Amino acid sequence: MKFEKVDCGGKTAAIVLSDSKVITDVNSSLDLLMSAKYEADTKYIIMDKKLIVEDFFILSSGLAGEIIQKYVNYGGKIAIYGDYSHYTSKPLKDFIYESNNGKDVFFVATKEEAIQKITEII
Repeated sequence: MKFEKVDCGGKTAAIVLSDSKVITDVNSSLDLLMSAKYEADTKYIIMDKKLIVEDFFILSSGLAGEIIQKYVNYGGKIAIYGDYSHYTSKPLKDFIYESNNGKDVFFVATKEEAIQKITEII
């Protein structure tokens, strides 16, 4: 895993680059946040949804809730980009909608939209 730093209105965000899943459980999500802090000097993360284990998007697993709670507790912000159109779960769609109206976690279609969302909250 590596980070590409990007300027978001005077603050830095880290775009996650990896050939394999980066978030597989709560601990790996915290490792990501701490790595971004120490390697890229930021708590703002942008990543492709392909780098997150699919269980995250199955709300009944509880993984998404645990991870987001940790990010909120540690002051992290994350924008996840990718295609969400194949998900049919109403609770997941509601979760994405509510997250996008908040200020900590965002689900968008493109990397450019993710950068824009992070820039808006900084």
